[in-house]
Amino acid sequence: MKSQFNKVWLLTLVLALALSGCSQTTQVKPEQKTSTDNPLLAEWTGPYGGVPAFDKMDLQYVPEAFDMAIAENLTDYEKIANNPEPATFENTIVAIQRAGEKLGRAFTYFGIWGSNLSSPEVRKLQMQYSPKFSEMSSKISQNKKLFERVKKVYEDSLKNPLEPEAQRLVKNSYEGFAMNGANLNDEAKKRYAEINKELSSIYTNFANNVLHDEEGYVTFLTEDQLSGLPESFVKAAAKTAADKGKEGFYAVTNTRSSMDPFLTYSDERELRKTVWTNYYSRGDNGDEYDNNENVAKILKLRRERVELLGHKNYAEWRLQNRMAKTPENAMKLMEAVWPAAIGRVAEEVADMQAVADELGHDITIEPWDYRYYAEKVRKKKYDLDSNEVKQYLQLDNLREAMFFVAGELFNFNFTALPEGQVPVYHPDVKVWEVTDKSSGEHVGLWYLDPFARQGKRSGAWATSYRSHSTFDGKETVLSSNNSNFIKPAPGEPVLVSWDDAETFFHEFGHALHALSSNVKYPSSNGGVRDYTEFQSQLLERWLSTDEVINNYMKHPKTGEVIPAELIAKIKKAATFNQGFATTEYLASALMDMKFHLADPEGIDPDQFERETLEALNMPKELVMRHRTPHFGHVFSGEGYATAYYGYMWADVLTSDAAEAFEQAAGGYYDKEMAAKLVKYLFAPRNAMDPAEAYRKFRGRDASIDALMRDRGFPVPE
Repeated sequence: MKSQFNKVWLLTLVLALALSGCSQTTQVKPEQKTSTDNPLLAEWTGPYGGVPAFDKMDLQYVPEAFDMAIAENLTDYEKIANNPEPATFENTIVAIQRAGEKLGRAFTYFGIWGSNLSSPEVRKLQMQYSPKFSEMSSKISQNKKLFERVKKVYEDSLKNPLEPEAQRLVKNSYEGFAMNGANLNDEAKKRYAEINKELSSIYTNFANNVLHDEEGYVTFLTEDQLSGLPESFVKAAAKTAADKGKEGFYAVTNTRSSMDPFLTYSDERELRKTVWTNYYSRGDNGDEYDNNENVAKILKLRRERVELLGHKNYAEWRLQNRMAKTPENAMKLMEAVWPAAIGRVAEEVADMQAVADELGHDITIEPWDYRYYAEKVRKKKYDLDSNEVKQYLQLDNLREAMFFVAGELFNFNFTALPEGQVPVYHPDVKVWEVTDKSSGEHVGLWYLDPFARQGKRSGAWATSYRSHSTFDGKETVLSSNNSNFIKPAPGEPVLVSWDDAETFFHEFGHALHALSSNVKYPSSNGGVRDYTEFQSQLLERWLSTDEVINNYMKHPKTGEVIPAELIAKIKKAATFNQGFATTEYLASALMDMKFHLADPEGIDPDQFERETLEALNMPKELVMRHRTPHFGHVFSGEGYATAYYGYMWADVLTSDAAEAFEQAAGGYYDKEMAAKLVKYLFAPRNAMDPAEAYRKFRGRDASIDALMRDRGFPVPE
């Protein structure tokens, strides 16, 4: 079976590769060996329309697989470019959809190594192959004959429009080529390709430096340093330390899932400072893994590249086909929210300082104190203890809650597959079959990789090994969610925070977006960056519905449902700490945009970050969610470069759409609203313009007012 990777894709391929971790190659003639001899290239077989052979993954196959796949991929495109027949939608655009099949399969495996199973050997291969994939991408995007054929189909479609999905596919294909230098002269094309090749290596180096600092900094605690920490955290920390050969100690790893609860509960202020410093200094330690020089190079090369295309700056180039359209529109949204956010931070800090003073702690609130004293304020103001809430948020139950929501809204049923029925790349990975509840029809598979481990990048994400399409026979979806929950001691439940539960639902929203796809062409599964977070952010809202609370939030030992009074406190405190949450996010989004609007010549990223935040009146008591030297969204690839604002752009849509459900007769489970949700917001993927799709769902454009209400901020007049 085919593995699909996006074709409007290739024009930004090197960016995705830096995130999944790829890239240079000696040419191997395909006839020397058949690609089916290499398990990374072989067609997927077995049940469910074919599945990846994760049990046959071995790094020894990577060089041959990529060399052969690159050669075959370039041959595919040369055939399209040199077709003697006049260019048509079928022999050009649809043919592009079929190209790169083996390369897509190889990417699936190497993406797993890069994100879930990294090692020094993997990182060496990433550095070796990033430039090669950049070269391949440039050869395709700058293929003059190929572009002329795409351009001809595009121009013909303006005179004689195709059906809507095909028309949008043609438009996106043409714009993808044009935005990536297809119209440049030969000299400019050469320089454009050189820049892409250089960037591909820097992106990979940036990501690997961050991963090094995540793996290399661990804080080991002794028993007398555990004051304030929840029992579940202590048990997990003991297991982590034992796994690292430090039996009898307790390990705080340099990941958000470990750092965040430690800073929230630990009474040891100096240790909080150490853990905070380790985390927020990733990529910024003045050693060989420092990323400041990489950031400066990236900014300079990005500006040079877009200037070749006639753009003033990278942000102007990037946003031209996004919902925001211009950096000015994106900045306008962020600047509308920023004053309210930092104003709320001042109130939060005053509350925390008062609590610290009452306790006689004789301190001034610093960034490593924020979570700790915020938790005490939460308890004082709302009598809400996050650790008490955590006792009712068991990971397995939350997963079942997500399945329930998917059943109610999407009519999906999830059935766990017996171990060994399909291959997995790690024993932690479990797999479910997804079917239609009414017809029993197979929809796809859902893979879950929930736990942190050595070699796995931090955070949470979703990915698809195969996307839905029908143009060459129906392809079912292979979707995956990946998290970094701390693995518990044997026999202990995995208890998570409310924020982590929201993230779990969020990433599942991405999976549902893939599973509910109803498009014809693989590339229609792509997305507009400031829209693609909307669907997943919206799914977070179902976590706090009564149906989920009453049926899935239960104490793992007693089976008691979370008390109604505790839920009432959670809802009453819904806007608590929104100053912190909004400001740490917005600071990163604003810095992303300002970095790409600034003159990069001679830029010192550390100084620029400091001075820009000072000019924004950034509160000194907290930092950006992602400081520049480890801002992988923006500097380990280009997926979120000048697009990190997209989370807030999507949140405007989210808040507005949520109010539509709240106003419906059946609330969040209203059948009519659910049908519209699937039909207009999930199933079309990128086969429909997102602004049009939202208007079809809501009957109008979204307003910022709902977002401000959600966060407890003043609504603009």
